[in-house]
Amino acid sequence: MQTIGLIGGLSWESSAAYYEGLNKGVQQRLGGLTSAKIVLVSVDLAEVTALQHADDWDAVAAILVEAARGAERAGADFLLLASTTIHRVYDQVAAAVSIPVVHLADLMAQRLQQAGIGTVGFIGTKFTMEDTFFAERIAEAGIDVNLPDPIHLDTLDSIVYDELVFRTVTASSRKRVLTIIDELTDAGAEGVIFGASELSLLIRPTDLDVPILDVITVHVEDALDRALA
Repeated sequence: MQTIGLIGGLSWESSAAYYEGLNKGVQQRLGGLTSAKIVLVSVDLAEVTALQHADDWDAVAAILVEAARGAERAGADFLLLASTTIHRVYDQVAAAVSIPVVHLADLMAQRLQQAGIGTVGFIGTKFTMEDTFFAERIAEAGIDVNLPDPIHLDTLDSIVYDELVFRTVTASSRKRVLTIIDELTDAGAEGVIFGASELSLLIRPTDLDVPILDVITVHVEDALDRALA
């Protein structure tokens, strides 16, 4: 079994879901008392978020590079960036280590192609919807990516950062997100990517008539395949 490197803390709630998913997945596949070999380096979400708001992505990259090098030194065989937004500095991180760094957008594109989905809706934090680096990488695989109307961006950002990272789930926020998703599907989306992993706390697959691609599920399943290959 290979050792999975995980850069977490972005938020710690989603990192806990990664940790649980990886360990449950190994146990389901191998049985008995088996658990995943994981190197987790957790950074400070408050520090990283402040730098994002200051548009200081070089400083964000420096934090993530240090974390990635720490995971590599600790024995990680490959690395996951446990945040869609942090993929904004993927190139800097990948260049700083000698182990593979898995790009989540590439995994999403593969899943969409396998499912025969040609148009997908994408919702996440304001950073990932305004700076379309993540959606553009998926689009390079020939998939149309529908983004929410700009009037919804602040609402989605507030729901993620002011509520869901603290595990606060409200009926009003759930209704708002479902309305945004309805707009995306009405515009032709055949599935929806939850680009902020915390959104899975709010919306369940049974709530929608189209498939949900949750970033944690896709990331974890690929990591298990790699670690146990």
